[in-house]
Amino acid sequence: MIRIISHKILLPNCIFDGNIYIDEGKIVSVSKEEIECEKVIDLSDCYVSPGFIDIHTHGGGGYSFSGSVDDIINAANFHFSHGTTTICPTISADDFGFMKKSVINVSKAMTDKRAKGTILGAHLEGPYLSDKQAGAQSPDCITDPIEEDYLPLLKEHKNAISRWTYAPERKGADKFEKALKQYGIVASAGHTDAILSDMSRAIDNGCFLVTHLYSCTSTITRDHGFRKLGVVETALLRDELCVELICDGKHLPKELIQLVYKIKGADKIALITDSLMLAGTSEKHGFMQRTEFIIEDGVCKLVDRSAFAGSIATSDVLLKVAVKEANIPIVDAVKMLTQTPARIMNISNKGRIEKGKDADFVVFDDDLSIQKVFANGVEK
Repeated sequence: MIRIISHKILLPNCIFDGNIYIDEGKIVSVSKEEIECEKVIDLSDCYVSPGFIDIHTHGGGGYSFSGSVDDIINAANFHFSHGTTTICPTISADDFGFMKKSVINVSKAMTDKRAKGTILGAHLEGPYLSDKQAGAQSPDCITDPIEEDYLPLLKEHKNAISRWTYAPERKGADKFEKALKQYGIVASAGHTDAILSDMSRAIDNGCFLVTHLYSCTSTITRDHGFRKLGVVETALLRDELCVELICDGKHLPKELIQLVYKIKGADKIALITDSLMLAGTSEKHGFMQRTEFIIEDGVCKLVDRSAFAGSIATSDVLLKVAVKEANIPIVDAVKMLTQTPARIMNISNKGRIEKGKDADFVVFDDDLSIQKVFANGVEK
């Protein structure tokens, strides 16, 4: 039995002064009771949080999640050092054969003991996206959903796919949504020019997540004077929908983060990095699949500077931006990095510090700087 002592244990709805007891990688108790243990770890002056869960990241540390098994593990371990104990490797739109190969590599990485944390199944971001909302996605790879491609992949590798971002307005999206639901894959609307009617059908078919709200998501349009709600308004209106926010301090101004937080609340928001492979490096130029980008002003941009291409953030940066810039209470900021993404991804054993959960923790100081990271009760 291991005992962790802290005056600032971050529980779902409060900051608790007490002890966390761990046995065989699981939390067995959270209490003020003092039980004799084989090992005591005194973290009295630090915050102890559940391990962060990033459900949307393309890479980091110079490694891509669309790369080899080694690349995937190295990228995951880079993010682990910044507090992300559970990660969802994101694969951008590309030739479908390449995307399938990347899924297979993620499958292998999921069981590789070199990974310090937990690697979830892949997040496929495309290729069934909107041409108008492509962002940094490769436009020559974007298509309508093709059953001959996605059905065999779902049948053969459903355990290696955790979620799929798509545009609900595309031809064939109805069948695609139903297939995702059948195979237990989280459907997320993103890189989409959908209107309310498209989104309402998608929700009926099981879609309950919006990929990086305000980034490549449609807003109100007018048809002969009649206004039609887009994805942004649907996300704010419909309680069924959870949303991702790229909380890197670049993609969204603090006021927009505050607005979404005020409307949706911490239970419906997952903070994500959407980081590219050059996060954590000194490089200033790279490629996301076939799209060239530069790093300038602390964010990835298309080379013509017309739009952002992704972030160079890590999960500890998201926490600092949410708390220090957007003035979100630390309990809720942590919830959006832990409990909410765990619920979205149906990860029942993570995301909270409570009895029965995995002993994944992030320890940080009053400046919100990472001090220690634990996975299954072991500091790594």
